Amino acid sequence: MNDQFAFCKVAHVPVRIDTKDASEMVTQLLFGEVVELLSYSNQWIHIRSYMDGYEGWVDSKQLQKLSFKEVTRWLDGIHIEHSFSRTVLGPEGEFKIFKGSFRPVNNSKNFNIGKCNYVFLDDEDAKPLSYIEFAKSFLNTPYLWGGKSALGIDCSGFVQTVLRYFDIKFPRDASQQIDFGQEYDFHEKQPGDLVFFISENNKIHHVGIVCSENEIIHAHGYVRIDTLTQEGIVRKIDGVLSHKIAQINRVF
Repeated sequence: MNDQFAFCKVAHVPVRIDTKDASEMVTQLLFGEVVELLSYSNQWIHIRSYMDGYEGWVDSKQLQKLSFKEVTRWLDGIHIEHSFSRTVLGPEGEFKIFKGSFRPVNNSKNFNIGKCNYVFLDDEDAKPLSYIEFAKSFLNTPYLWGGKSALGIDCSGFVQTVLRYFDIKFPRDASQQIDFGQEYDFHEKQPGDLVFFISENNKIHHVGIVCSENEIIHAHGYVRIDTLTQEGIVRKIDGVLSHKIAQINRVF
């Protein structure tokens, strides 16, 4: 069938838990992200992200349908945008896309997604030299539950987006992410390792990235660098232990 798939045709789309605008946002789709169309309810479509399997409801006006052949063509050679923002001219005029969006791996000025033609109107920023440099490019991005863009991001969305840039497919939530990679002891950690944290209810509820021997970069209020100890995260701003450590994994 030609209507089983679609892509996010705007900068970012809220994926909600229910079929109303006031419903909780559980994640976001970013420009160029492909989804499967599962069911319909008036203007709402129940979707599953083709990239990470995450499900929810989105407004159908924010998607453009694709055939399976068009999906295959688009996914064959896409990459993650690393510039804070780029201006794109599309079928409905100019708009901005943001860091974490999907674009051609060769960064062609002109590209197509299905029958839609797009043109970049500006150049990309300098490419990050390392995993940690790309992570640090998100510093001071505000925290947003369910967010995945440079305009607002949560802890697991931050980690997923950083890993995507380096072609690592990774789950959406911290409780899923902890099952990937190899576990290491605290004294064996190195920059780039992922650190998971546990709540008072013994649930994995937070994740960050080791960025130096005793520091972690994570989304907590905003993307920030704090002190990492064997007990957990100590906020630099006030010395408070904010998160209790559970596990350290290496995915590279």
